[in-house]
Amino acid sequence: MNKLFNLKASLVVATMLALPAPQAATMTKTDYKADKAACAALAGNAKDICVEEAQAKQKVARAELQYGYTNTSSDRTKMLVAKAESAYAVAKEKCDDNAGNVKDVCVEEAKAVETKALADAKLGKEIGEARTDAAADKREADYKVAAEKCDALSGDAKASCLTNAKAMFGKV
Repeated sequence: MNKLFNLKASLVVATMLALPAPQAATMTKTDYKADKAACAALAGNAKDICVEEAQAKQKVARAELQYGYTNTSSDRTKMLVAKAESAYAVAKEKCDDNAGNVKDVCVEEAKAVETKALADAKLGKEIGEARTDAAADKREADYKVAAEKCDALSGDAKASCLTNAKAMFGKV
């Protein structure tokens, strides 16, 4: 059951990664300052929301840029986490316009959305780890086949064959 789920999840992620992704939007320091300057005309919580949105935009842009540059699963996870945390920070700030139970519900809803997004990011990380484990399992299986082939030999030829197999498959 678990292997089947991992296989299905891997296929879903592989399909998503194979689709053309939009280029990471770059945000210069000037853009960030302009966004923050636009907030100066506002007051109260509207200003706080505006500033939080500018900071979130910058944080996400940096994470997307890093992921676009490296294209690693680690940076993809970091990008997804940055998006989740940024969305939560903005949503939480927007909740400040409310009071009492309405505010509490708003904050809990924002937290629930963040928790779900972080779980999705973690799922992607686990799939990446599963791929690493699968690659190690495949390498181990290939090594066992090579070692078994060496058993047909004897003496120095067998020792040399085993040494080459160990070197080829990362056995020390």
